[in-house]
Amino acid sequence: MTNLEGDRSGVPESPCIGICLIDPASGYCRGCLRSVAEIASWYSATVAEKQAMLRSLAARRESSQ
Repeated sequence: MTNLEGDRSGVPESPCIGICLIDPASGYCRGCLRSVAEIASWYSATVAEKQAMLRSLAARRESSQ
């Protein structure tokens, strides 16, 4: 589950839900809605970058409904 606040260490959890399939039309993963670049950069991203990515994903999710 996506968590902007993060776990007890303050690091946000990965938005990955284990459904890893890139939609050719949108370029986003059908499971977490991240681009390949966002997926690749997740583990090296800072806490602030991860929080910004999660906010972008939330907005992307809202606009796709």
